[in-house]
Amino acid sequence: MVFSSTVFLFLFLPTFLTLYYICPSAFRNTILFIASLIFYAWEEPIYILIMLFSTIFDYANGLLIEKSKKDSTKRFILILSIIGNLSILCFFKYSDFFISNINLVCNTNINLLKLVLPVGISFYTFQTMSYTIDVYQKKVSAQKNIINFAAYVTMFPQLVAGPIVRYKTIAKQLDNRQESVSGFIYGIRRFIIGLFKKVMIANNIGLLWETIIAGNLDTLPAATAWLGAISFSFQIYFDFSGYSDMAIGLGEMIGFHFLENFDHPYISKSITEFWRRWHISLSTWFKEYIYIPLGGSKKGIAKQIRNLLIVWGITGFWHGASWNFILWGLYFGILLIIEKLFLLKFLEKTKPIVRHLYTLLLVIISWVIFAFEDMTQIAQYLKAMFGFNQAGISNAETLYLLSNYILLLIICVLLSIEWKKTKIAALFTSNIGWVRPCFNIFLFAALFIISISFLIGDTYNPFLYFRF
Repeated sequence: MVFSSTVFLFLFLPTFLTLYYICPSAFRNTILFIASLIFYAWEEPIYILIMLFSTIFDYANGLLIEKSKKDSTKRFILILSIIGNLSILCFFKYSDFFISNINLVCNTNINLLKLVLPVGISFYTFQTMSYTIDVYQKKVSAQKNIINFAAYVTMFPQLVAGPIVRYKTIAKQLDNRQESVSGFIYGIRRFIIGLFKKVMIANNIGLLWETIIAGNLDTLPAATAWLGAISFSFQIYFDFSGYSDMAIGLGEMIGFHFLENFDHPYISKSITEFWRRWHISLSTWFKEYIYIPLGGSKKGIAKQIRNLLIVWGITGFWHGASWNFILWGLYFGILLIIEKLFLLKFLEKTKPIVRHLYTLLLVIISWVIFAFEDMTQIAQYLKAMFGFNQAGISNAETLYLLSNYILLLIICVLLSIEWKKTKIAALFTSNIGWVRPCFNIFLFAALFIISISFLIGDTYNPFLYFRF
């Protein structure tokens, strides 16, 4: 089940919210837990067992770590937890990747397992791992109530594609949270914004990308290739940030406050800044649980470079079982190393527009690497972008596609800008009489109706991060 579906919007969510609010506060985590299992089992009921195992496994590990008196025992349980979680993740997500590469290198013919990837396994695995690590480091106390812990692990608002919610950020909210009318209203507004981003922006600009890559990449003009790369850059941003907005909004409706996952990444003026603004929960997780434990930047430049390459290689591999994701991660790792060594100091002396264009250029190239699992296709597309395929700059199709999508592209640009400090934003925050509430009601009602209209009439409704 996905948030941008009529089943979720008109059946699951209203039923859940009704049951959630009519029952006493003491039972709301139970309702959340049961609803999350139903949400998860809608299409893949068998994989509930994996999630339940991870829940019980790390619930027990947390208690054992806290109760153990010997540091060696605590460390053993932590290692057991990490190995157990990673083993499950690697088995389902990376088995065929390893088998394929063994067959290629050793000239063997081992059959692929062809396992269906459990939805959200990369996200909830990292969440349960961070829990046991934080208990081991005494950053949080072990959760005694298994229902509360199960509600945390299975929580449907952020279950499928994040943001990665670490236990320590919502530990107190699990035990005692205050739902409010203002929080519920804010949650509805945030959810509608995310739905609009997903249905109206990501889905429609994604059609442009799909149209362009459906042709022969060897005969793709440079302008068309850039148009496609830019459209995919917008699609993945509005798809994922839209999902994060919906997740945060759903959390607010039931009293949870999730941390932000995006902060206008396309206004960044360096790759370093970009990764402070893009998928914040993931980059924070890798920083706290891998980069810093490896030594971070405290043990000399050589080890810092090593640590960055390790972290970004793993970051790429986390996104998918394919070499293009590893390449994508190392691409960013190398760029970040170059910036830390000398480039940031040079960039600071240039004009903001130069820094901005530099960042956008490298980010757009990165999304081409991310989009194609076939290395040959990556090479073909990059050659087309830089005019090395002898297909020219543009053709009639380029002009046709641009004329059809120019308005949507402009909207994508405008929605990527930070508007909080502009005069237009004042319309949303003004307290002048009835202007603000009436305008907001009209605006969000219109956004919802338009989104639903397109959702019902459109068959193209993917969530790009479901496969990660």
